[in-house]
Amino acid sequence: MSKLTVTFLGTGTSQGVPVIACGCATCTSKDTKDNRLRSSVMLSFKEKNYVIDSGPDFRQQMLANNVKSLEALIFTHAHKDHMAGMDDVRAFNFKQKRDMPVYCDTIVEQALRREFYYVFQKNSYPGIPRVLICNFDKNPFQAGDLTFVPIEVVHYKLPVKAFRIGDFTYITDAKTISDQEIGKIMGTKILVVNALKREEHPSHFNLEEALAFIERVQPEKAYLTHISHLFGRHAEISKELPGNVAIAYDKLKLEIDYNG
Repeated sequence: MSKLTVTFLGTGTSQGVPVIACGCATCTSKDTKDNRLRSSVMLSFKEKNYVIDSGPDFRQQMLANNVKSLEALIFTHAHKDHMAGMDDVRAFNFKQKRDMPVYCDTIVEQALRREFYYVFQKNSYPGIPRVLICNFDKNPFQAGDLTFVPIEVVHYKLPVKAFRIGDFTYITDAKTISDQEIGKIMGTKILVVNALKREEHPSHFNLEEALAFIERVQPEKAYLTHISHLFGRHAEISKELPGNVAIAYDKLKLEIDYNG
């Protein structure tokens, strides 16, 4: 059985942490675990890297983690904090001498064509990112050597895709998940789920809701991500969590058995 390495490239919400011009205790914390780029993870398997979401910090994340190659980019949904950095795949285009496979649903594809219109024009400008759009629906799909099982969650009223890859499940920007979709998650060993803050929020799990969801799924280990500065400081919240739950932080790495 081979090992799948999961690297948390970013664990923050849309503003990141610290937030511009904020002087709260979290934003001024000296603990590096309280510094959070926009949410994204990298899956590394058989020396190939796959990134879920390229937000505004994508370039910084690739440099900070010394990423030299990228097999594919996979999108959860069309919000800017998850797709704004797609332009920077052109560095990989140049080095790898091929178009970048981009896996997304049709809603994200429409947003990419709108926001990055110059990528898809017939008479395109030289040096733009070169992408190959690969649409997926509700069925499992193959990206390189990995099989992704899409899981539909709802972010206020927007459908968002979570993904299960073997015994690892990654969920971001979820507020509600149907029983049918939860069925796809059951049995997962490592669960990553968003927990924005303590207080109720219309489009994200808060801490209480995230913990209740983890209790229902019963993974061996769960990690909280997509965290706001209003959540509190990493060290303080960590003391309150159940033994099988931890707060993810930028550059955290997990090793997971994966057999396809």
